[in-house]
Amino acid sequence: MGFNCGIVGLPNVGKSTLFNALTATQAAEAANYPFCTIEPNIGRVAVPDERLDKLAALAKSAKIVPTQLEFVDIAGLVRGASKGEGLGNQFLSHIRAVDAVAQVLRCFEDGNVTHVEGSVDPIRDAETVETELMLADLEALEKRRIAAEKRAKGADQEAKAELAVIEIALAALKAGKPARSVKFSAEQAPVLKSLQLLTAKPVLYIANVEEGAAAKGNAQSARVADYAKKQGAQCVVISAAIEAEVAQLNDAADRAEFLKSLGLAETGLARVIRAGYALLDLVTFFTVGPKEAHAWTVRKGAKAPEAAGAIHSDFEKGFIRAEVISYADFLATGGEAQAKEAGKMRVEGGDYVVQDGDILHVRFNL
Repeated sequence: MGFNCGIVGLPNVGKSTLFNALTATQAAEAANYPFCTIEPNIGRVAVPDERLDKLAALAKSAKIVPTQLEFVDIAGLVRGASKGEGLGNQFLSHIRAVDAVAQVLRCFEDGNVTHVEGSVDPIRDAETVETELMLADLEALEKRRIAAEKRAKGADQEAKAELAVIEIALAALKAGKPARSVKFSAEQAPVLKSLQLLTAKPVLYIANVEEGAAAKGNAQSARVADYAKKQGAQCVVISAAIEAEVAQLNDAADRAEFLKSLGLAETGLARVIRAGYALLDLVTFFTVGPKEAHAWTVRKGAKAPEAAGAIHSDFEKGFIRAEVISYADFLATGGEAQAKEAGKMRVEGGDYVVQDGDILHVRFNL
């Protein structure tokens, strides 16, 4: 099961530099001119989770396999993208395919790096991106509404359900609000997803600051944090330049020492990855044994058979039950055998909702 987060923003805000650091590659060309990223670059990154290391140590696992998140570096957007300006059509089609949006906002001054708008103003930039996405959604929904209205005149119940969601979303967009600001019912959620609205996707704001402000941020990043709070979104402060330097250090001790010298306990990328993971409303469960300790990803609310399917599709098809130990109980008792002896292992059926940190042993029959 794949989950991806699109890295978006105006040209020259640090998107490709961030992506390169995230994936520790030079897959995306970082250059001081607009549209240097023509096709979306994709990279998978491990989600930092100290629980996995602790579980592996207890089980004496020979191998550790972290869960992963996919990041997509998307070409820079400019004002007028919804009407095809710049690489608007490519940008919009690529962002439509991702599950969530990580919007990079430039919060640093640098005379050597041009800004497409001529000055640094992260809130203006965020609003530019949001406006273009809302305009694109408005245009798409108006077309969908005409088609849905024709089908709804008959006995097409799906069309009627779709039309109801379209009307709600259109009302919000016309009022200058993104589709994600609307509370849709559980029944309407699948319909909303099928519309593939750009502004329905959850957003993470990444304030890209100068190196000296990496630890505490600056006045511009403070504005972004306040803006994100009002939007009901998350904000992470990083210095893409620092992250690029850290990515070049292969030794863990060297990385830790470098970060410590800057007053940082961990990389900004670790915070971005965790925030992106939380943004997608995901949970982690584990399978643990002497061969490997493995972290797996499912959406919050997933039931045991779906989690089994994340391990292998056959496990979901032939699911019988899951033996479950909570992370806290696994650590407190000292391992699987001890947890079972202490009565901390539960047998759960197909209706069990997997909790973050669960250690699962799936029983299945084909």
